[in-house]
Amino acid sequence: MTTEWGALAGLFAVDDVTLRWYDARARDARSPAVTPAAVAALRASVEAEPSRWAPDGDAVYAKHLWLDLGSLTPHVSGPDTVKAATPLAALEPQHVAINKAYIVSCVNSRAKDLREAADVIRAAQRARPGAPVRAAPGVAWYVAAASSQVMADAQASGDWQVLIDAGARTLPPGCGPCIGLGVGLLEDGEVGISATNRNYKGRMGSKKAHTYLASPAVVAASAIQGYICSPATAIRGAADTAATTAPSVRYGIEDAAPQARDASSAAGNAIRGFPAALEGRLVFLPADNLNTDGIYPGKYTYQDDITREQMKQIVMENYDPEFSRLIQPGDVVVAGANFGTGSSREQAATALLAAGVRLVICESASETFKRNAVNNGLLVLESPRLVQWLRARFPPAESAPTVVSNLAAHVGLVAGRIALTDAAGARVYEGDLPRIGKAAQEIIVAGGLENWVRARMAAA
Repeated sequence: MTTEWGALAGLFAVDDVTLRWYDARARDARSPAVTPAAVAALRASVEAEPSRWAPDGDAVYAKHLWLDLGSLTPHVSGPDTVKAATPLAALEPQHVAINKAYIVSCVNSRAKDLREAADVIRAAQRARPGAPVRAAPGVAWYVAAASSQVMADAQASGDWQVLIDAGARTLPPGCGPCIGLGVGLLEDGEVGISATNRNYKGRMGSKKAHTYLASPAVVAASAIQGYICSPATAIRGAADTAATTAPSVRYGIEDAAPQARDASSAAGNAIRGFPAALEGRLVFLPADNLNTDGIYPGKYTYQDDITREQMKQIVMENYDPEFSRLIQPGDVVVAGANFGTGSSREQAATALLAAGVRLVICESASETFKRNAVNNGLLVLESPRLVQWLRARFPPAESAPTVVSNLAAHVGLVAGRIALTDAAGARVYEGDLPRIGKAAQEIIVAGGLENWVRARMAAA
């Protein structure tokens, strides 16, 4: 979830729940890195220096979020977005038919996930003795363990065989349909339900297919019934006709006190080789949540022989196939909120560079994408005010996915300013931008972090 929220790292305080988990792992002879001695040393350190394993008292937070786990009920995300989640109780009456079901990938194919799916099968077999409990006709159900160790655990427990006997088709551990690789991909017009964590259009196969996300138990139940449903329905063999209402999820988001602007963002000078200013056509992408699969499809991620020219041709393929034809070197791309959400693949940044884009301005961006971008020499800045102004000028509901505007962008990277002029040269917008500091300038001039590190090592 750290990655899904766009953060660079996630830290959890070590508590007794954590230590008990390590105790259980230490008793597993197949976990040589987690030994009883190592766990005992960790426990002793936590008890002797509790402050070392907890947040600093003066830590600064942007927001405080709380969630009442007792108020949670099963939800299903989609189709084709993680941002829209529907309570299962509300979705099930719609009888959304499925063609494929997936319990695969590193996310929800751990041993306990596979057991949850197998337990649905076992419960249905007990409730319907003598009746076959298998994947519904017309449903292809795929199962892959998160790792070879998980697969061995599931085989030893009997869960793996239960799933196979129920008609699940096994795949090897590792990335597969989740990232659009291998067999079992969604085809045109098909509907899939998956226990993975991303369902962006085109990620698991055809862009003309639809994907929902759910828990392993719900996926198993849906595979048996042939439509998205609860485990209870699959166990009974029919839906409960009584009306159900999903309770509201109780949560809160509390903004922390605003912090003073970092002194490092103060105006400065451009280092040698860094452009103090950029100018180019403004190309507007009005969509929010434009994810890395939209920018660079997952099916190309592991094709290491793709050239920069080929990357230029496929950039934004899952978002707008016309983008590669419309974009020109030097264009300034402006996009909506949460730009670059999704996986951390660096090609989402390098494909934009291959298309000649040097600067992306957005309402907000995934922190993971921002770090990947600057590490590869692409600048990403945030300007909610600019995006709001553009949305008023180019309403998303009335605009193409890629809007080649008649505006020219004049960007002061060091001064932290942007101005837009129309075709007649009249200035129609002015505003502030985050300033580019020296550290980022050095990486951009070097052509990315790898080159920057290589130069430092050579000079040492």
